[in-house]
Amino acid sequence: MKYFRLAVVAAVPFVFGQTALAQTSTPDPVVAIVNGAKILKSDVEAARIQLPEQYRKLPMSQLLEPLVSQLVRTKILAGKARTDKLHETDDHKRRLSLFEDRMLEQALMRQEIKKQITEKALRERYKEAIARFPEKEEVRARHILVKTEDEAKAIIEQLEGGADFAKLASEKSTGPSKTRGGDLDYFARGQMVPAFENAAFALKKGEITIKPVFSQFGWHVIKVEDKRQSQPPTFDESRAQLNEQMSQEIATELVKKLTESANVQRFGLDGSAPRLKRVAPGK
Repeated sequence: MKYFRLAVVAAVPFVFGQTALAQTSTPDPVVAIVNGAKILKSDVEAARIQLPEQYRKLPMSQLLEPLVSQLVRTKILAGKARTDKLHETDDHKRRLSLFEDRMLEQALMRQEIKKQITEKALRERYKEAIARFPEKEEVRARHILVKTEDEAKAIIEQLEGGADFAKLASEKSTGPSKTRGGDLDYFARGQMVPAFENAAFALKKGEITIKPVFSQFGWHVIKVEDKRQSQPPTFDESRAQLNEQMSQEIATELVKKLTESANVQRFGLDGSAPRLKRVAPGK
């Protein structure tokens, strides 16, 4: 848990400034009190959001104790810092101002994104994406993967004798799809190794390979269950991706628009005006 502690320590110093954003109309119980200062459930949730992704996925039952412990630690140390009047120093005020700027930047982004990404806008973007969706032939196949060609030939003989493909796959295949009766679901060209792909697309619906197919994984017996033209994802399946794309576009456009109308002056690290870049003749 050493790395987890480091992750919590890194995240929590930013939490209290974001508590108001995390609070909602739902009950926000007190989870700890430090020298009279309350730590709320929303503080813990805000701290969790700041963790690296691999830790955010952990259940709150595992995160609660270390997060609250770090929040308590922060409250204690912050209290001592205020007693020492560190919050009145110019350095602290400057850092606080920069942090507030970042929070306001994020608040503005959220406001613009919420304003522009409506249900109607998402559905219109989905229609545009569907119109450009490429049509490809897809195959739904099952396979039985074994180590030797003789094993594969024996399986083909059993299938020709009327054996059930899915049952044989679950019993004899060494591939991970054996738990699904060898079902690989639908796939298009370019998603499987060439030898397997070529054999599968050469079969008609319901056909089984009459000869074993070799690839770097072993020997395959393949059955094509269905063929179709590729289907675009549904609106619900696309919603998150569309939302992300539109959010990035809105943020980029907002920054561009405001930057173009802003008066920006840049200087070197020593405060001096940067040298003008020389432009070659004719450019």
